[in-house]
Amino acid sequence: MQRLHIKNIVWILTAIAGFIVLNTLVNVGIINKFYQITLVRIMINIMFAVGLNLVLGVAGQFSLGHAGFIAIGGYAGAIFSKAYENSLQGMFIGMAVGIGISIVLALIVGIPTLRLKGDYLAIATLGVAEIVRVLINNMREITNGAAGISGIPIVSTWQMIYIFLVITTIFVLNYVYSSAGRATIAIQEDEIAAEAMGVNVTKYKVIAFVIGAITASIAGTLNANYIGIVTPGDYTFNKSIDVLIIVVFGGIGSFTGSFVAAILLGILNVVLQDYGQLRMIIYGVAVILIMIFRPGGLLGTSELRLGSIVSKWMKRNEEVVG
Repeated sequence: MQRLHIKNIVWILTAIAGFIVLNTLVNVGIINKFYQITLVRIMINIMFAVGLNLVLGVAGQFSLGHAGFIAIGGYAGAIFSKAYENSLQGMFIGMAVGIGISIVLALIVGIPTLRLKGDYLAIATLGVAEIVRVLINNMREITNGAAGISGIPIVSTWQMIYIFLVITTIFVLNYVYSSAGRATIAIQEDEIAAEAMGVNVTKYKVIAFVIGAITASIAGTLNANYIGIVTPGDYTFNKSIDVLIIVVFGGIGSFTGSFVAAILLGILNVVLQDYGQLRMIIYGVAVILIMIFRPGGLLGTSELRLGSIVSKWMKRNEEVVG
């Protein structure tokens, strides 16, 4: 418990330092309005990837339904922020509603489908995401159908998104390093052995799935209220694949890898923007080359454990003093 407390302090201090650096770069004009869009896109993608990495890398469940939960958060934020005179308050209410719907859907979907494995689970979760998209497409009175919702109040800022990124990441990491997280990791390592040791396999799979749904919904809301428009076409199968690429590219099970991959791919997209239609081809080739030469991802399962480094340093100093 003490180690977890120290890690939280280190994570928060690191986050504050990161915020100061970014804020300075924005204020001096190095990160201009255009690059702020890229910055926000990177932070949103990190939130998506961290949630999916919990499901895929820690719980070992191959889910392709992430786009469905992103859509729920995006549309909830859009609808409520437009409905309320105070758009910021409306966005937060929409975020809460999106989280609630995502939790209910994750439980409804997770309890029966997480008993499946491998390709069967991937197909089941993909089906759920498509159901969500089709429902959004056909609920014209609420969602405006295929045309989507435009004119969404832009109340999200990069500062707000950064704060939510820090909160959701610390929440996920605290879960991973908790007793429940260790039980979830045990399930990924050997499900039969974990169950034989008394671990409630379905329970911990569902918990990880629900947390992943929550982070996706939150990021979806923030994204919708930053870009100002949502359409059903934003939440297709390709959206889930985009998030999956970040997780695999960084390293399945490595949250540091998710950060690094989202940043590198975001920068790569900016660098390749002048190449027009060739951009996606070059982007795809780059990803394929990385997967050939680094099949485990950029970082594999490695993590940058600042909390552990500080804990060891403090312990070493105590031994010297003693």
